[in-house]
Amino acid sequence: MNKEIKAQILERISFLEKNKNQLVIDADTHLTDMDNLHEAIAQQVNSTPDYYHGRPIGHRELLAEMKQAGVDMSLVWQNPAATVYSQDKKMNFERLLAANRYIYESANRFPEKFIPAGWTDPESLALGDALRLVDICVNEFGFPFVKMNPAQNGYPMDSEVVKAVQDKIVSLGAVPVFHYCADTEYTPATGLGALAARYPWHPIMAIHMGGGGAGYVEAEQLYHDSRALGLKYPNIKYVLSARRDTHTESDLITYQLAGEPFSKNICCASDAPYGKQSWNFGGYRLMFETLKDGANHPDKRLNERPDLFDDQAVTNFMGRNFAELTIWAYRSIFEVNSKT
Repeated sequence: MNKEIKAQILERISFLEKNKNQLVIDADTHLTDMDNLHEAIAQQVNSTPDYYHGRPIGHRELLAEMKQAGVDMSLVWQNPAATVYSQDKKMNFERLLAANRYIYESANRFPEKFIPAGWTDPESLALGDALRLVDICVNEFGFPFVKMNPAQNGYPMDSEVVKAVQDKIVSLGAVPVFHYCADTEYTPATGLGALAARYPWHPIMAIHMGGGGAGYVEAEQLYHDSRALGLKYPNIKYVLSARRDTHTESDLITYQLAGEPFSKNICCASDAPYGKQSWNFGGYRLMFETLKDGANHPDKRLNERPDLFDDQAVTNFMGRNFAELTIWAYRSIFEVNSKT
């Protein structure tokens, strides 16, 4: 890691420490380099003005919506729907590297708006290149998080290759992140539990907390399993994007009642462009207003604890929890690099 990246990390730590008590942070958004779209994606974008699943947005579009939605910062990583793979794993490495580089460049242009995060893929890349990409994401780009998507790319989340990538991410001080949903068989609660148990002292982040692309009926059991799993493993950090609103409310109540560290392990997010940022954060704000009115809330647990959701609790879920996780990850990376 060079001096420039170290300086960037220190600046980001300082900014987050100074502002964490008032930041609203979307902990899951996907950016695409709209000026350099793959031909197939450009044809899709130009074929219709209507939305389709995963329709890409760039940094300009996200910044505009953040302003409208009252979101101060967004975690940004690549959009898998806009990164076109081939049968050539070396080409896949180059395309995913380019997508990660765009995240790095966008965050450098707007360091007080974007928290950059990386992405690797042990299935569509050779394992060696997947590990190399982790090293680039953390040591050359300074990313505090590196994500894998077992569901999209078709591999069990607790397979040996995934464990090898997890080992690499943890060894560099960064936080391993997983798409974690009921939309395929590749991301069960047992898989997340196995990965969390490998490094109980090190955070692991699970995006969607069991929701994602699955239907309500299919996802129901994983919602319950995920809620229980997070109370068993305090190092699991959940991001509440692309999931059923009723379960989101129940999870917020359950984890707030559980107290720390569990109440610090949930973060709000939209999954933009798969979810609408303004819709999601408008919903979060109104949901928290109803939770603050605990005496009149239909959940009887709040009737007994009517002041459970005070302003501090809301601030935590809307941004501070994720800010503190990001600070922890940056410091962890910096500590690893200071020893090498």
